[in-house]
Parts: sequence; structure tokens; C-alpha cells
Amino acid sequence: MQKSFFLLLFLVFLAPTHAQQPKKPTSSEIYQAIQKLNFLGSVLYIAAHPDDENTRLISHLSNDVKARTAYLSITRGDGGQNLIGTELSELLGVIRTNELLEARKTDGGEQFFTRANDFGYSKNPEETFTIWGKEDVLSDVVLAIRRFQPDIIINRFNHRTPGTTHGHHTASAILGMEAFALANNKTAYPNQLQTYTIWQAQRLFFNTSWWFYGSQENFDKADKSNLVSLKTGTYYPSLGLSDGEIAALSRSKHQSQGFGNTGIRGEDKEYLELLKGAMPKIPSNLFEGINTTWTRIEGGNAIGKILIPVEDNFDFKNPAASIPELLKAYRLLKNRTDYWGIQKTKEIKNIIAACSGLFMEAVAEMQYTCPASSIKIKVEAINRSNIPMELVAISYDKKPLLFEKVPLNNNERKNLEYNIIIPKTAQYTSPYWLKEKGRLGLYNVKKREEIGLPSINPNEPITFILNIAGEEIAFQKDIVYKFNSPVLGEVYHPFQVLPEIYGSFKEKVLIFDNASSRQIPVVIKSGRDNLSGTIILQCPEGWQVSAPQTFLLDKKDQEKEVLFTVTPPKSQEEGQLHILMQVGDSFYNKERITIDYPHIPFQHVLVPAEA
Repeated sequence: MQKSFFLLLFLVFLAPTHAQQPKKPTSSEIYQAIQKLNFLGSVLYIAAHPDDENTRLISHLSNDVKARTAYLSITRGDGGQNLIGTELSELLGVIRTNELLEARKTDGGEQFFTRANDFGYSKNPEETFTIWGKEDVLSDVVLAIRRFQPDIIINRFNHRTPGTTHGHHTASAILGMEAFALANNKTAYPNQLQTYTIWQAQRLFFNTSWWFYGSQENFDKADKSNLVSLKTGTYYPSLGLSDGEIAALSRSKHQSQGFGNTGIRGEDKEYLELLKGAMPKIPSNLFEGINTTWTRIEGGNAIGKILIPVEDNFDFKNPAASIPELLKAYRLLKNRTDYWGIQKTKEIKNIIAACSGLFMEAVAEMQYTCPASSIKIKVEAINRSNIPMELVAISYDKKPLLFEKVPLNNNERKNLEYNIIIPKTAQYTSPYWLKEKGRLGLYNVKKREEIGLPSINPNEPITFILNIAGEEIAFQKDIVYKFNSPVLGEVYHPFQVLPEIYGSFKEKVLIFDNASSRQIPVVIKSGRDNLSGTIILQCPEGWQVSAPQTFLLDKKDQEKEVLFTVTPPKSQEEGQLHILMQVGDSFYNKERITIDYPHIPFQHVLVPAEA
């Protein structure tokens, strides 16, 4: 029986100038996407941290080979330093997660993680596994392989040299080695098989270089009979960039780590040591012996006969000319439930939209709101082609917004306005891996389908159903917020659903040098207009705190400082103070922290309100 797969996909084009703006692909970028559409093969690159990945190789595999390529970073880089701000630990992990996503938009890859927390430097993999919990992280790597189904896995680090580098590095390579076989074992993590299926990658490589040999001289003398040498540095006229230049742009997204990089032009080489599987008979072709054509899937021959000519005959001056044939292939793909069927259906929908110059968005009147609130959204839809098109339906939270079909004639913009109600049960928009308290080495993520994803937007999207030349196709668009900056022009921010009240301590570390009482200031901030309630300061046993206080906040974003008297115990103790806010029958205990850097999306992050 075939299984449906939960897949994370974004159609890869080069990133726009501003990190949050929607993609508006050029003809060259559409053509690149069609080439990738006709390649059914995938590579998973594994390392320990953000910035460990080889962006030059990722660019080569994605842009030259046309393989679906992903980077599995075991951690989110929470233990690094921050050169651009004050955020550390989990908040730095949020920044570095988004830097990786921007890097992948640039080099053409995709991004995954495990639940492992970068707790700082580790001397060896044994120590690393003790803190992470090896079985937990190994299960996540197996899950990533079963979800992504790579034909080829590439380790960044050497699994045979513990103690010679960061323990996380060696641990990532050991995990890749063990997961290579376990992913195809039905007895390994059987609960995953309720959603995914077992999977056997065909080859496992170690991405070696002279650095691992101690010097270029040692590497030149080494036996390379078990190494594959790949020529990288390909120049892509359609992009005006080479692998080295794309890699530098990608690596330069790691701004918090100071990894700005200058592009290198010209041919270069990457070396891969074969660890598992058969050596390619053609060393320069990692996919030798692996079927990467449409004949790989049942019924794929008919699809290939449609799409190969689409690639061969693509009209750069009129991409819309490809749409009739793309729609024929879409009809053969849309009801499939196999891995490549689902993957390629998503890709071809995006290509159809790109070929027609189709632009759709839903813009909220504010950057954030609360559950159960009413907001106004402005919807824009425009078809910039001669392909007959009609807007059939628009809906939010399964409720219809559009009640009459709207024709989308060539280059005629349609603007609509609606009032929508955010569901009372809407989840807050904040990094999902921070919702539950974890342990030192591992984040607590309860839903299996969420484990390993870079980010999740739990908000309901706006669903557009269009009739495109007789074929109804549904597109989902996240609600966004945008405004015009006199300096930057059009600026996009994600739209977020957040609590109606937040609290924070003005000081995160409080030191009582004697048993005397102190007044502790607490700041509360409103997430909506006309908010009243009670604020309570919770303290450890043996400590004393003054009575709860009431508050009234008239305007959204209004702040108020409240003073509590705290008396420590006579004996020396450590503990935590927690803020608890009550509004009606609802209780809140979060602080809102804003992350705002120009190279990653603006966002509010929710963390426990504690000191």
C-alpha cells in the first residue's frame, strides 16, 4: 500500500534582494526549475552545525546536476557566538536557523535539522552523545532519511577520527554512517513507519579534502583510488554566476558568525571518499547506475514524453507557451501518492504559476494579532499571460471568502478586501522547537511530523482555487504583512498570531546579598486593545512575594511597569521567578522577544517569562 508523505518543499530560485519578499522568477530561473523537474534524484548532506556545510558542493549538486539537495544540520548552532547582536543560546539558534534558510534559497538546497541542541564545545563524540542522547538524535537522522529519501548521502566529517575535532563534528559523521543502514531496517524506530517507509540510499560518501590530511602535501601523496573527484565551479550564464560565486553568497548569509565570503571563479575540485555502496563506474557521475529519469516511477514514461520536450522547446521570451503541456503533465501527477509524485506535483504547480506570471498574496493590516480577533486582509491576484484564467474560490479556515468567480485577464490586477476571524484555537507563531521545555542536549518536540523541519507556520493560509485553461488548481499562500519604507521601499514581514499579554523582568539575573526584601520591576505589554487582568509573581518555596496586582491596558503595545516585593529565605538558595498573567479565564506566561535583522525575516519569539 502506498503511503502519503509529509514533505517540506520550496521551489528553488535565487533569493530576492530582501529576505522576506515573495519570489518573482525570471525566465532563466523558470527554465532552471523545469530542468530540475525532469531530474528524479536526491542528495542529503550531513554535518553538525550551521556553516559546516559545503555550499560549493551543494550549489554544484543542485544547479549543475539538478538533484534535489538538502543539508541536514544536526544542531541549529545555539552554542555559537553572535557577532551582530546580543542573542545567545536558543535565540541565537533561531537566528542561525533563518540564516541557513536564506543560504539554501541562495545555493538551491533545502534545509533540515534534528532535535539536538548545540550545547557548546565537546571534546569527543562520546561526550556529545551522552549529552544529546544518541538514540534520540539517531532516530531523527533516520527520520530525515526516510522523509527525504536520498539516493546519495554525503558526510562532511570523518567518523574514524574521534578527538581530533569538535565532538559534534565526529558525532554527525557517526550518525550518518549508522543511519545509512538503519533507515532500511523495519525494526528500527518502527513508529516512524506509520507515516513514512523504509529507505535505502545507494551510496554514502565522506566529503574529504586536504584539511583532513593535515596539509596539501600529505593529500597530494595520499592514495585516491577510493575517492571520487568532482569538477565544480560551473558557470551558469542564465544566472550570471558560478558555483564558487553562489557558494560565497550562500556562506555570507551566516552573518552572526562572521562568515562573509568572497566568490571564486573558475574550475575547482571536490573529493568524495566512498564509504558505503558501489563505486560509480563513471567517477564524475555520483548517480551512475541510479535511474533519475521519469521512468523511475510507474507511469512516468508518459509524463517524461510530455516534459522533456517542454524543457527542450522552452521559450525564454514567452514562458507561458509551456503551460498547455505542463497542464497535461499535471493531470497525470496530481492524484499520485508516491514520493516523487507528490514532490513533482508541487514543483509543477509552482512552475505553472511562474510561467503565467501569476501573483497572489494576502496582506494583513497589522503585523500580529491574537487568537479570536478580527483583522482586515487585502488580497491581490494577477495573471500576466494570455493563458485563460479564472479565480474560482478564495477561503480561509475552510470558510469561503469569494462567492462569485472572477476572471483574471492578462495583466488586469484584481484587488479584494475581507475581514477574517483568527480561530480561537490558533497556535502562536513562534519557533516550534521552543514551545516545550527541553533538556540540555535535546529540544522537546512532541509531534513526529514536525521533528527536523526548519520552521513551521501554524497559521491557516489563504487558499486560492484557480481555473487555468480548464484545469482547477489550488494554491495556498501564507498571510503576510507589508509596508512601504521611505528608505527600503516595499518591506515584508511574516504575519504572526501571538498572545494577548506578555510579561518580562527588567533584570534577568537577580542577586540578593542578604535576607532583606527587594522591589522587583516587572513589565507587562498588551497584545490588543482594552485589556485587563491580574499579574502574579510565582516564586520558589521558602521565598515570599507580595500579592497579585491588577492591570488595565487601553491600547495594543501599551506597556506598564509593576513592582513586586520579594523576600528571599534566610539560607542561601537559588531559584527562578515566573510571571503568570490572567485575563478572564486564560493564563499566560510568555515574554515576547523581537528579532530584527535585515538578512533574515523579522519575527517575534516567545520564551518563558522568568528570571
